Amino acid sequence: MTKNSQVDRQREHQANERTFLAWLRTSIALIGFGFAIARFSLFLRQLHSTLTQQEPQVHPIFNSENLGVSLVIFGIVVIALAAWHYNQVFWQIEQNKYRPNRIMVLIITAVVMILGTLSIPLVLWANKLPNPTTNSTQRRQRSLDDF
Repeated sequence: MTKNSQVDRQREHQANERTFLAWLRTSIALIGFGFAIARFSLFLRQLHSTLTQQEPQVHPIFNSENLGVSLVIFGIVVIALAAWHYNQVFWQIEQNKYRPNRIMVLIITAVVMILGTLSIPLVLWANKLPNPTTNSTQRRQRSLDDF
């Protein structure tokens, strides 16, 4: 192996490592956003309960907590995929058989777009959802008034 080919292979490995680190940063951002979204929705519900003395309206499926948990889970999956992809590219470089593959980029882009699209109704329809706990809240308020 010539010195130039060793330098080229070293650069390819370093580029592979930089790519892995970029995916790692992306997954950490997804996990961080998911955690922030889930915790912020909890804060907003508690604030709403404190200020209005009523239970806030929460859809059982389409809510911020589920979106946040989905982002955290997806961030963990991205870490696993990034490690797998790094290892695949490492061995392809070593065997001088590297072939770029865009499928991982397309899949992650699609999932992030879907999760982002699911967040739009949470923002737009948050105050328009029916409140399933209205009766229990009214009963609790009446019992507190009896004291």
